[in-house]
Amino acid sequence: MLELKPKSACDGLLPLSVGAFSLTEEPVGRITALAPLRGRAADLSDTLSRAHGMALPSVGRATGKAGARAIWFGLHHSLLMGPDPDPALAAVASVTDQTDAWAVVRLDGPGAETVLARLCPVDLRAAVFKRGHTARTQIMHMPGSVTRLSERAFQIMVFRSMAGTLVHDLKSAMEAVSARG
Repeated sequence: MLELKPKSACDGLLPLSVGAFSLTEEPVGRITALAPLRGRAADLSDTLSRAHGMALPSVGRATGKAGARAIWFGLHHSLLMGPDPDPALAAVASVTDQTDAWAVVRLDGPGAETVLARLCPVDLRAAVFKRGHTARTQIMHMPGSVTRLSERAFQIMVFRSMAGTLVHDLKSAMEAVSARG
């Protein structure tokens, strides 16, 4: 009998190092989409704060920390990453499990924004795109999300089906930036 085994989105693709840059799969735990019910955004923020210790993020921002983070994901949409969602959230928001829908990677290295500058039409320089900033954007030709985690690290998300393409595009950009010396 065939035995099915779960695999992560980047299984067999990562980790990867090129020059001073590393690309790893980011273990974010559970990913839950949150969309406030009509007129309930403030209630959702309060409930999220009570249940998980973080406010609902404002546009272009992330709240929380590694292991329990919320990121803005579009108009009236946020992602809770890490913990299982508290059942109280369902009273004020649509709550949808997205764990298997996304490939989540971490690009780390000095000047990592120069790698992403080859792929994204967003100004990711540290002076403009600070820690905790997030953007829904194109990553080469894929829709995705970029969040600055630290001075030298970014979390990058694309649909799971595009994991191989994401790794390929990031590797090419890492090689090009590294070759410049």
